[in-house]
Amino acid sequence: MKIKTNVSNLPKYKIILQVEEAVHDFMKRNGYLKIDVPVLSPALIPESYLEIFSTQFNFLGKKENLYLTPSPEIFLKRLLAYGVGNCYYLGKAFRNSEPRSSWHLPEFTMIEFYKLGVDYLKMAEEVLRMLEFINTQVKSQKSKVKNTSENSKVNNSLIYQNKKISFEKWEKMSVAKAFEKFAGITKEELFNHELFLLKAKNKGYKVEGFSYEDIFSQIFVQEVESHLGKNGHPTLIYDYPKELASLAKLNKDGKTAQRCEFYINGLEVGGFCTELNDNQEQEQRFIRESNKRKSLHMINHAIDKGFIEALKYNFGLCTGAGIGFERLAMFFAGVDSIDKLKLITIY
Repeated sequence: MKIKTNVSNLPKYKIILQVEEAVHDFMKRNGYLKIDVPVLSPALIPESYLEIFSTQFNFLGKKENLYLTPSPEIFLKRLLAYGVGNCYYLGKAFRNSEPRSSWHLPEFTMIEFYKLGVDYLKMAEEVLRMLEFINTQVKSQKSKVKNTSENSKVNNSLIYQNKKISFEKWEKMSVAKAFEKFAGITKEELFNHELFLLKAKNKGYKVEGFSYEDIFSQIFVQEVESHLGKNGHPTLIYDYPKELASLAKLNKDGKTAQRCEFYINGLEVGGFCTELNDNQEQEQRFIRESNKRKSLHMINHAIDKGFIEALKYNFGLCTGAGIGFERLAMFFAGVDSIDKLKLITIY
């Protein structure tokens, strides 16, 4: 890999700083406590859909395995369980074995925040208010630079690559509806593994040797994603199949999880879910995910048992949100690549 300096990106980089300042301002105004957490940990949450970076701490012949955190979740949820209240993190996260692209780097910045007493759909309204607030703040900064009278009233819509995006409301769509509309897969087929894999095979996907989750992701990326966030509003897509629950609480239907993702102009920017706070169920999920990681020959890291222990204190109804900060900043800077925001990149 090489190091590249991009001083010409300075004007766009300054917009990143404005977005960062707006995030901190929004969180402070809404009662979230800013938390600083480690980026190295001796144990992690086992997640089979992402790979991690591993390293070692060496001292006097003693070695300890450490891992770069793919999110701050293991630390923030500990604090929630011990009563810290609504909180957030804005800092680095790391994910391995994913292709570098215009929209993703292995080292990236994440906004992750948790709010007590709300479910995933209530949190959706909080996220929308944050997007509105950031847009207003960034536009106000631009108005000051131009020394115009635009300060008096700032429109809450965003113009991105000649397209108007309004943050006044979500375009809401369930996962089942999106698969039916864009991939021609019915609700019955989506929630029945045998029917789903048969439909995928008939559509030309190779299904032998792949799991339900694998094929779901392939179809979602190939046939659904590009349609989301294209109708003048960000799209909120919600109620994922329970197999993709991750750390989310399940719905009463027994088929779906209380999990959302949101898209702007075809790009996934962030997601949130009603947090599972049952330590026994969470432990069972961890065991399943850890076994799956082993079967896929992924890095065999230690499971964070302290996380399970913290859940015994049960923080009640709570929703957590994670947003790719650089992806979000791209829209306010009007660029189509994260590299165009950075002063220094590794490629």
